[in-house]
Amino acid sequence: MHKHIEWDPTDGDSVTANLNPDTPYPGEILSARYKGCNVRVKVETYREDDCVSVASVVALITPSGKRKESHHDLQLGDIVRLPDDKRSIERWHEEDQQGDE
Repeated sequence: MHKHIEWDPTDGDSVTANLNPDTPYPGEILSARYKGCNVRVKVETYREDDCVSVASVVALITPSGKRKESHHDLQLGDIVRLPDDKRSIERWHEEDQQGDE
């Protein structure tokens, strides 16, 4: 069973609109945003009928690049559904990264 997630809007950073409209394949890593965090998921299967990837969460990354085990109610290993229109380009806050270098 998958966990229902309300993904953040892509705010113009949609992967399908800007970069790659290809159908995701099993094993592919996709990105989305959830409550301000970049989330990476590994595709297990793709449902063409509703353009949704069923995937496991493999990384939760803050805007400054710090990795987390959980973020709000989302945890590493959770199975989620990621609609194509919520796949997003990862963005980082430049001012936050200066201290991470």
